[in-house]
Amino acid sequence: MHILIVEDEASIAGFLRKGLEASGFHVQIASDGLMGQKMALDYPYDLIIADVNLPRQNGQDMVAALRKQEIETPILMLSALGTTQDIVTGLDVGADDYLVKPVQFDILMARVRALTRRQTGHLQSESILTVSDLVLNLDERTARRGNRPINLTAKEFQLLEYLMRNQGRVISRVTIAEQVWDMQYAMSSNSIEVYVGLLRKKIDEGGAPKLIHTVIGEGYVLRAP
Repeated sequence: MHILIVEDEASIAGFLRKGLEASGFHVQIASDGLMGQKMALDYPYDLIIADVNLPRQNGQDMVAALRKQEIETPILMLSALGTTQDIVTGLDVGADDYLVKPVQFDILMARVRALTRRQTGHLQSESILTVSDLVLNLDERTARRGNRPINLTAKEFQLLEYLMRNQGRVISRVTIAEQVWDMQYAMSSNSIEVYVGLLRKKIDEGGAPKLIHTVIGEGYVLRAP
């Protein structure tokens, strides 16, 4: 997946690039609106992240110009301007989403995943999700590992679905709390660790190769062995 960052502040652009590349994305940077517009026209990026206040051409004008030239790449706008009118203006010119600075990286990553999923469908959207021999049927609400059925609680099912839809990506506890529990993660709570442990025990029962892995200091990842 290729992402274009249009940001004139080198420190912010570098921070975003480092985080996105660590998550497996290929990233290029444009330092002003005209450069961003040209790069977006020259290459079919999967996502554009653009600041509003840019030299030579501001982000809103850049987005409007790209939409006028029928560039349909999803665009996430970032800005220190957070009034309702600023957000409405950004969306009206053609942006798909809008985040107010300073941005929490976990929240930005959740928006990135949502936008790229909507655009390409690279995260499985079918009623049946499969990773290795693990199969999750969303219509029947059933799970199995090979020929072995797995009995899951509603929350375990929801957690497993989220991990499978993001297979290969390291998901932080904060993101899991926001996306699965729809709540702010309390650092003193171990509820997520408990649920991941229960889920891992059920999935890996009988000595099957491990699918859910802990990445120390970062979170969890579900990947094929």
